[in-house]
Parts: sequence; C-alpha cells; structure tokens
Amino acid sequence: MDKEINVLALVKGEEKFIFLFDDANRDQTLRQLARYAADPELDFSWYDAAMLSRKIRDAVPVEDDLLIDSEMDSLSAEDFR
Repeated sequence: MDKEINVLALVKGEEKFIFLFDDANRDQTLRQLARYAADPELDFSWYDAAMLSRKIRDAVPVEDDLLIDSEMDSLSAEDFR
C-alpha cells in the first residue's frame, strides 16, 4: 500500500472527532470541518475548524496555500492601518 493516510483527532469532553484523509480528499475534509462547526448540536467551534484546517493545510499543502502563505508572510502591521 503506497497511499499515505493522514489522521487528525480532536477530543472535547465526551466527543471525539477523528478525520482520516489523503491528498485526494483534502478539500472534502476541509468542507467537513466547516459543516461540523456550523452544527449547533456538536461541541465543535469555528476555532476548532480553523485550527484543524491549518493542520490539514500544513500536512497536504497545495500551490494556492503556498501562495497565500507567502503573501501573508510579507504583510506587516502597517498594511492593516
């Protein structure tokens, strides 16, 4: 088996969120994080979604992510005034 599977887990109280993803379903996993954050019946916040999204983007970067990261790195506090 040559396919690499990434595992990402979050435990909040009694709830456990475990995501298995590879390069091919990275974007679907990111969308699932948003769906969980929007679900008021889950103890899964937008902050949780943002933190896990960052971990997914770090694990499986794509060209667009790298471009955005390089643009953000060049910003300073002056750019937001």
